[in-house]
Amino acid sequence: MYSVLEGINLEFFETVKTRRSIRAFARDEVSEDEIKQLLDAARLAPSAGNLQPWSFVIVKNDKIKHKLAEAALNQSFIEEAPVVIVVLADFNRSKLRYGNRGANLYCIQDTAAATQNILLAAVALGLGACWVGAFQEDLVRFVLRVPEGFRPVAIVPIGRPSEKPISPKKLSLAEIVHYETF
Repeated sequence: MYSVLEGINLEFFETVKTRRSIRAFARDEVSEDEIKQLLDAARLAPSAGNLQPWSFVIVKNDKIKHKLAEAALNQSFIEEAPVVIVVLADFNRSKLRYGNRGANLYCIQDTAAATQNILLAAVALGLGACWVGAFQEDLVRFVLRVPEGFRPVAIVPIGRPSEKPISPKKLSLAEIVHYETF
C-alpha cells in the first residue's frame, strides 16, 4: 500500500519549521568541523548558470566581530556569537554571463540561497544563527578588506543558542498564494 508520506524527509520539514533567528548565544565554541559543514551546505546552494558567485569570510576575532556589530547598526549580539560568517556576492562573476541583471539580481539571489542553506544547516547541527542584512555595506567592506567586485550580502552570527524564541506569526497560504494570475 502506498503512503502519502513515503519518500518525504520529515526531518527537513521539521528543520524548516523550527528555524528561528537566534540573537543570544552560549559561549561554547563552534567546531571547525561544524563550520565546514555550514560552508559545505552554502556552496551546494543553487546559482544562476551554476556560477556560484559567493565567497565567505569566517570571523572569530573579537575585535573584528565588534567592528561588524558596529557596522550592523550596533547589533551587539553579533559580537557575542563564537563565529560569524559574512556572505559576499561576486557580482563580476555573474555580470560576465548575465550583464547588469546578473550583477544586480542573480548574484544576490544566489547568495541568499547560500545564506538560507547556512541557516538550515545550523539548525540541523543544533546551532543557532541569525541572518543580518541591516548593516553599513561600506564599513563591512572596510573592516573585512573586501576587494572590488565583491559585495557583502549577509552577516550570519552562529553559536549554540541560549534562547528559544517563540514562533512568529506567519501569513497563511490563502493570504499570499495566487493561481494563474495575481
